[in-house]
Amino acid sequence: MTEKWAIAATEDGGAQLAPLGADGTPAAPVRQEPSLAEAVRSRPDVTRWIWRSTAAVYPSLLAAGVRVPRCYDIEDAETLLLGHAGHFGEPRSAAAALARIRGTAVPPDPPQRAATPGSQSSLFEPQPVHVPLEDLVEVYADQQRRHDATAHPGRMRLLTAAESAAMLVAAEMNAAGLPWSADVHRSVLHELLGERYAGGGEPRRLAELADEVSEAFGRRVRPDLPADVVKAFAQAGVKITSTRRWEIESIDHPAVRPLIEYKKLYRIYTAHGWSWLQDWVRDGRFRPEYLPGGTVTGRWVTNGGGALQIPKVIRRAVVADPGWRLVVADADQMEPRVLAAISRDPGLMEVAGRETDLYQSVSDRAFSGDRAKAKLAVLGAVYGQTSGDGLKNLAALRRRFPQAVAYVDDAARAGEEGRLVRTWLGRTCPPVVGAGDQEEAGIPQDDPTPEQTSGGTEFTPGYASSNSRARGRFARNFVVQGSAADWADLMLAALRRSCTGMAAELVFFQHDEVIVHCPEEEAEAVTAAIREAAELAGQLTFGDTPVHFPFTTAVVKCYADAK
Repeated sequence: MTEKWAIAATEDGGAQLAPLGADGTPAAPVRQEPSLAEAVRSRPDVTRWIWRSTAAVYPSLLAAGVRVPRCYDIEDAETLLLGHAGHFGEPRSAAAALARIRGTAVPPDPPQRAATPGSQSSLFEPQPVHVPLEDLVEVYADQQRRHDATAHPGRMRLLTAAESAAMLVAAEMNAAGLPWSADVHRSVLHELLGERYAGGGEPRRLAELADEVSEAFGRRVRPDLPADVVKAFAQAGVKITSTRRWEIESIDHPAVRPLIEYKKLYRIYTAHGWSWLQDWVRDGRFRPEYLPGGTVTGRWVTNGGGALQIPKVIRRAVVADPGWRLVVADADQMEPRVLAAISRDPGLMEVAGRETDLYQSVSDRAFSGDRAKAKLAVLGAVYGQTSGDGLKNLAALRRRFPQAVAYVDDAARAGEEGRLVRTWLGRTCPPVVGAGDQEEAGIPQDDPTPEQTSGGTEFTPGYASSNSRARGRFARNFVVQGSAADWADLMLAALRRSCTGMAAELVFFQHDEVIVHCPEEEAEAVTAAIREAAELAGQLTFGDTPVHFPFTTAVVKCYADAK
């Protein structure tokens, strides 16, 4: 069986390909084929394809009915290697990598385009960039040398393989689509928002709530305009700095109730209303463009469609096909378990080695059975709550789990000093991160209030600055959340492999949740595959530790029924 072949598109629509030797150079003359699909289809013995970009190559293969077991995504690898070297954000294209090797002018990356609803094309340039095979192989060989030069070459190679596999998963998810009932969606919108008025105005329920808000203030107020609401409260003698729910819900004013209700429904109306349904759902499927590693921490994002922020009430529209089921799996307390694995804290690893409630186990050891306090302490260690009760909770956690707290403390110190910080496998956080990255990770600028932390698994995002304290707090979170993202990519790769040969298809993923759409008779096998993939990913990512990564799994007809 041949292990690796490099392949590249040609300008006439054909393909160049060649087997690669152990050193990453061609082991035989370059061959020509009339198309990428024919080239791949004719060589089922190839176990890993080396190509420029999965996003540019794989969708067309899927459209032709061709799937591959593994790939090496050169442009994704370039992103990871640039970050590891402290050059995060530099051009990542194969052409840019080649220019750096040869010492010529480095071309900028093409701008990322906005997603087109229903489109299955790649995220970048509308016209493909043709890089000759010999140039592509030169970049690949150089990347292998750069992997060898990292502090932990084996881990870095595993990270590159994991994210390349995630690129395959994302492309296949884009092609499969998430099952979606437009009729149920319309019914939910009518139930929540009422009738739509002619001329494109707000639906009936939003108009009624807007009238209630205005009546409460005694003048016309636009509840969809935060500045108008802040001004109205000020004129009523109430000073607020924003219209965030946690800030206004404690105010004793008759406008609060209709305002909160309006904001909730307005978000659904604008983000997942009738226009969204028309734009993004086709033939019973919602197909956003998933992008693995789209953030500094390695978390996935979507380019349009808002797939990673589907409100619970809208999940009623996610309905399995007749005779099929949705296997919905949530990782249980993933980030604290990751912290145990990367810190090698004996006490926390012992707790995380159980498939029971981790926070309750921590509370029994350090907080006299107070689970809520234990949860705040663990999340405070990860997210950096270091004042008030958070400081006392952190001190108690440090006494029981000193290595775990020291691990994130060291990361925070490195971030504050402007040093590079890495995940367990080697994904690298740049010395300076923007507010958008910190918001994505759930890092507030100031210590969160109890209202911000209660009832949620993450602190409410704020607007973080780029000062040293903010960078430290981001780095503290990065080593945990980023390592969790690395684990998740390997979990998805293992699950994808386990589902080979079944009708089951991965259709959704966000951070710690995965959905597989499968025939009812395959649901039990898929559930077992998810459990096995989680444990295998834990072993591959973190090595030999007692830490378990359990999932809570539900087999349902409708996504909303899983919660």
